[in-house]
Amino acid sequence: MQSAAPRQRTIPHRLEQHLSRWLPAPQQGEVLKLGLRNLYIVPTGFGLLWLGGALLLQLVGIQTQSNGPLLLSFVMLALQLLSLHLTHGQLESLEVRCAQPEPAFAGETAVYPLILRVKSACEGLEWRLGPGAFQGIGSLGPGEHQVPLTWIPHQRGWQRPGKLRLQTTAPLGLFVCWSRWQLPAEQLIYPAQNPGPVCQVPMADWRERTAAAGALAGEGTEEWQDLRPHRRGDSSSRMAWKLLAQGRGAQTKRFQDQRPEPNLLAPDPAVPQEQALEHVCDRLCQLHRQGQSYGLALAGLQIAPDRGSSHRDRCLEALALCP
Repeated sequence: MQSAAPRQRTIPHRLEQHLSRWLPAPQQGEVLKLGLRNLYIVPTGFGLLWLGGALLLQLVGIQTQSNGPLLLSFVMLALQLLSLHLTHGQLESLEVRCAQPEPAFAGETAVYPLILRVKSACEGLEWRLGPGAFQGIGSLGPGEHQVPLTWIPHQRGWQRPGKLRLQTTAPLGLFVCWSRWQLPAEQLIYPAQNPGPVCQVPMADWRERTAAAGALAGEGTEEWQDLRPHRRGDSSSRMAWKLLAQGRGAQTKRFQDQRPEPNLLAPDPAVPQEQALEHVCDRLCQLHRQGQSYGLALAGLQIAPDRGSSHRDRCLEALALCP
């Protein structure tokens, strides 16, 4: 069952602001179990109109001494009372917990996994993080369900997406029942990816080792890749003499090309720190997509050049937690 129009099925804005002044702070903990102590319920705007209509019918019935309007008003009040219990029962005994959220980039949509354990059917469920807009979940059957909460972080580091609010107005939309929860798990947010200047920090010892390896490769002593038939003009140092002695013909060794020197990235000191970290993050991700080696040099931290997804994640985490 899909949720109805948000303006008609939620608390009036002024009433919600008034309630937020005296309601207790959102609950904290690893698991939220909804019950009488943490569920709140009030009439919606439509519910207030329904109640006003029932009272108006009662006045008309009393003034005209007619049983029809009185009977209709009693039916409307009975439905409203029944809706109060049914709406509250949609969220009662619902268990909420968080899975481990994956890292994300600042300024981009992040996914915060929420796990709902439903004992009976739950309809018209909606959620909201902080002051954002409500988003519908729909109907949930008994069992566990993973709901991806989406939000846009604006700062790097360990962040929380805000206070979670779960609510429903099912089945009649006369009442809204909700609960609030302070999400316990923090999500690692990497810096935003913005292109810009990046410093290349020299690493003398590492450069000497790279130069020595390149010299050996130029002499033909690096591990060879494959063989090809010997051609006139090939260097005798690349000749496969062992194969020639075995009578297998003249073969020349082919070597791997010398690898380009990896990049040791560092923030540009002429740029504000947050912008400089964003530039390094963008350059780092570009080098990773190109399959190149790269390292990272930060204040008090140096990561040697390498490649691969685990190396990328380690560098991004260092950028996210840089003081």
